[in-house]
Amino acid sequence: MNVPKTGYRVFSANSSSACAELAKKITERLGVELGKSVVFQESNRETRVDVKESVRGQTIFIIQTIPRDVNTAIMELLVMAYALKTSCAKNIIGVIPYFPYSKQCKMRKRGLLCPNWLTHIITMDLHQKEIQGFFSFPVDNLRASPFLIQYIQEEIPDYRNAIIVAKSPAAAKRAQSYAERLRLGLAVIHGEAQCSESDMADGRHSPPCVRNTTGHTGLELPSGKQQAPFPGIELPMMMAKEKPPITVVGDVGGRIAIIVDDIIDDVGDFVAAAEILKERGAYKIYIMATHGLLSADAPRLIEESAIDEVRGSGSFEQLVRLHCVGVVTNTVPHEVQKLQCPKIKTVDVSMILAEAIRRIHNGESMAYLFRNITTDD
Repeated sequence: MNVPKTGYRVFSANSSSACAELAKKITERLGVELGKSVVFQESNRETRVDVKESVRGQTIFIIQTIPRDVNTAIMELLVMAYALKTSCAKNIIGVIPYFPYSKQCKMRKRGLLCPNWLTHIITMDLHQKEIQGFFSFPVDNLRASPFLIQYIQEEIPDYRNAIIVAKSPAAAKRAQSYAERLRLGLAVIHGEAQCSESDMADGRHSPPCVRNTTGHTGLELPSGKQQAPFPGIELPMMMAKEKPPITVVGDVGGRIAIIVDDIIDDVGDFVAAAEILKERGAYKIYIMATHGLLSADAPRLIEESAIDEVRGSGSFEQLVRLHCVGVVTNTVPHEVQKLQCPKIKTVDVSMILAEAIRRIHNGESMAYLFRNITTDD
């Protein structure tokens, strides 16, 4: 039987008003007020948190979106969690839609965001789902794909003439999941752009790999001052990996190409993918991603690229030249990037985050939020 819990508050751990926008949307859906607190930087750049109300005996949800200054955002989250713990909060649950450092998914680094005062984490589309097993407390890894799929069905005219594209073989499983749910075809981009003669001349590929064929054939073992061969043993040489020229596996001619991924950060790979898809006959290109980090010159590159639209939660620029569109969710704030690049579109995921908070507070099952979700999603 579900046992409702009494007393919970929702706080935003970010000092930026732009980053607090998601927290405001979540609290509006929950019908509660955002907790009163002040997060700021001291003159010596230390993070300071002042909680302006009593949290004794309550369950606290800390919402933290990650802006470009990742390390400061992490410290804001940890300092606020510590401040709430010392104020006698009963449970402290971190709501971190984009989990930072998730690409560095080594088990030895699992303690990065696992202080003793956090009791639960709600996140979305971890870069590696195996990270969930590195924690000593529950982690709910929500999915943004239902919202992005709904966007495709409602906002892309003639989406039935589209094809889902994986920009690399590593992204093929995610792309296959989208293709199967939308009943569309699948294409995979394999290989990499070949280096020009100028690239070879500047020394970036030196020194060349040379096999020594003038020496003896066998293992040499140290023996005093001389190297004595160990006859009869010759180990086969492992061939070095070399990616083939970039190619597209699948027919994209006369189709709408929809590239799907979990993170858009450095958009160079997406721009290269958009260019090759344009060459192969795709007449419109969309990029769909959960987290739109959009670092450095990403918005400019998207704007100048063949990408027609980017949808998700990140930043894009070079893709505009290629008539591409980027679609991201609002797990990461990117209002500034949208001003720089009108091709960036945003999908709101505050609904599922608010529902997760409500279910955890009421002691209800989270299974409803994962219905029809498979391990490959």
